[in-house]
Amino acid sequence: MVKKTKKPIYPFEDWTIRETEFSIETNYRNETIFAQANGYMGMRGNFEEGYSGPDGTSLKGTYINGFYEIHDIIYPEGGYGFAKTGQTMLNVADSKIIELYVGEEKFDLLKGKIHFYERVLDMKKGCVERKIKWESPSGKIVNVKIKRIVSLQRQHLAVISFSVEPVNFTGNIKFVSAIDGDVRNITESEDVRVGSNLKGRVLETVERGTNGFEGWISQKTQKSNLSYTCAMKNELIGTEKYEVLNNVKEDRVEVAVAFKAEKNRVYILNKFISYYTSKDCDKSETMKLALEEVRRAQEDGFCKIEKEQEEFLQSFWEDADVVIEGDKALQQGIRFNMFHLLQSVGRDGKTNIAAKGLTGEGYEGHYFWDSDIYILPFFLYTKPEIAKALIMYRYNLLDAARNRAKELGHKGALYPWRTIDGPECSAYFPAGTAQYHINADIVYALKKYVEATNDLDFLYDYGCEIVFETARFWEDLGAYIPLKGNKFCINTVTGPDEYTALVDNNAYTNYMAKMNLEYAYDIANKMKKEVPEKYQKVASKLNLKDEEIASWKRAANNMYLPYSEELDIIPQDDSFLYKERITVDEIPEDQFPLLLHWHYLNIYRYQICKQPDVLLLMFLQREKFTIEQLKKNFDYYEPITTHDSSLSPAIFSILANEIGYTDKAYKYFMMTARMDLDDYNDNVKDGIHAAAMAGSWSAVVNGFGGMRVYTDELHFTPGLPEGWKMLSFNVKYKGRKINVKLTHEESVFTLLEGEPIEIFYFDRRVLIKSGENILKGYEEK
Repeated sequence: MVKKTKKPIYPFEDWTIRETEFSIETNYRNETIFAQANGYMGMRGNFEEGYSGPDGTSLKGTYINGFYEIHDIIYPEGGYGFAKTGQTMLNVADSKIIELYVGEEKFDLLKGKIHFYERVLDMKKGCVERKIKWESPSGKIVNVKIKRIVSLQRQHLAVISFSVEPVNFTGNIKFVSAIDGDVRNITESEDVRVGSNLKGRVLETVERGTNGFEGWISQKTQKSNLSYTCAMKNELIGTEKYEVLNNVKEDRVEVAVAFKAEKNRVYILNKFISYYTSKDCDKSETMKLALEEVRRAQEDGFCKIEKEQEEFLQSFWEDADVVIEGDKALQQGIRFNMFHLLQSVGRDGKTNIAAKGLTGEGYEGHYFWDSDIYILPFFLYTKPEIAKALIMYRYNLLDAARNRAKELGHKGALYPWRTIDGPECSAYFPAGTAQYHINADIVYALKKYVEATNDLDFLYDYGCEIVFETARFWEDLGAYIPLKGNKFCINTVTGPDEYTALVDNNAYTNYMAKMNLEYAYDIANKMKKEVPEKYQKVASKLNLKDEEIASWKRAANNMYLPYSEELDIIPQDDSFLYKERITVDEIPEDQFPLLLHWHYLNIYRYQICKQPDVLLLMFLQREKFTIEQLKKNFDYYEPITTHDSSLSPAIFSILANEIGYTDKAYKYFMMTARMDLDDYNDNVKDGIHAAAMAGSWSAVVNGFGGMRVYTDELHFTPGLPEGWKMLSFNVKYKGRKINVKLTHEESVFTLLEGEPIEIFYFDRRVLIKSGENILKGYEEK
């Protein structure tokens, strides 16, 4: 089923998202759309001056990637090996606050009169700018202009420039710049994917203070033993006659600046903000470093930081931009998605990318397998250094994965389905811990990274440990079952499709485990030959023997791979085809998503899919399947897939394009490319859908661009939608940077960086040299 597209919310513009009217009804959603982040910290699009609207129409949110609190997971009926503690990314002190007083009247969009309103996210400049002409209840009119930047160059810094211009009066103006530490996470929600298990406030203020234009707050958690400092420094531009008043409350610090403003003159308060946590440095250093950061920023000035931001994004877009001529809606959508991916991703090797990025509290800020399978490819082929950092994050959590495997009675390592800092945080083990495929997903990402970069040093120094320990886990988990022809079977698992849990021989899991085992065997032997000293070092550390390596190959060779001769398809698992089949069209529309309306037992007993389990496998290991096999499986699974997961439409779009279902490919792409901009599922208020955003890039590059990487080679079989005039994107691969420009008449491959490289264009091998390489069908000009 292809759902209908929704009416656009924002005007179609190539590089901007524009809101032209303030509305209470759309405020919550727009706080996500206009959120800003830099991979380290994120700020929702809350108004600096505050918001006095009704409860449930706003969420004040500021987040630090990987900064969390621990809570005990309480089970009505527990069991051995259940996840014991949860982790929740914390909503930290709100530093966005700049209140404006016109005389005694506070600037408030819900009071007085709005003569003009506009908010613009500029994806080239990396800023959000608001312009408002506001009349106070007593008739005083001011022009307000506010610009906010969360610095992509300086991960600990955010800056706000707030200007006010009296239009019809001369009189007193006051700015109150504050840091408010009285913050909480959402604890209750009708949507099980949103609320946390934290009770009330969990952050305790341990130090606070002000000094002239400066202010700071230090807070600590109750259980995770983490702490942070938020510091600010302010400056007033436009007059030298002002009064500074400091106010220190229990959990709030304020710097008030009062002055007499002249009609038609502009006054600017610049605010420099910094966060440092005890994960960045010793906890005794956080205040010192935060204050140094804002002082240095104030010395450099707002304009320099603004220029840095634009230069950073210029470099990013030079590598990552996708140009679509002929469809303004999708051009805007794909750039918005890539921009938010950049804002959300951790680039330090210690953090990853949460399901909602740094824009909201959905899924408690947890990292999932989405980041390895859906998100990493975008960075791998545009900014491979970020892909490397994401894999390094997995390496840094290897000890926690080892501990989890041991706790469950297995050898090797078992990575968590959802986590922040290592332990499994899913309280529902059938859909959480049982998703053992996470191990193979991480190895798949590592394997693709090594193929695309030739970074063998990283593989031999770090990655091989992940590969070996996960292979060790698979060999221990599975068993040779006589009634299955003595094939190697993996029982009682859950695949990516969470609407089918605790099954035997999930096809996705078995195929991916086979890949994992084969790769481990190959890398072990490759290291023995090429880097024997490094191999001996890791073999000694892991107590790795030749017999165990041989057992990996034996398990891979004998892996049970489900197949139905009757239907000539791949069954999702051993039991799937023996359940009652129900198509999506038979389910009332108000029952979606099923997980919010059906008991899990009712979901599990049908042939119904949340997302395309088998089809995702066929996309990831495309070289193993014929186009006929792909079509048969697509036709079988499409009618029973609900797309309740935002991960789903992108895979359907890519494969539909290859099969020749061009209309479906485009419609599925629309579902993912503008999922958040058009608020497709009416839940953007809770945060972006990061993996779906990355999926939209894959739908362009792998779908319409036809790019595949088979056996260490680049292949292209493009096919543009009828309405598109041109598609252009860049690919980084093995030290090269190639621009791909596609039209309906020809394909142009331009080598921008690196040595000449051979690619496959359809089924012909072509040498891509410097300059333009123009291909028409199979003929090179």
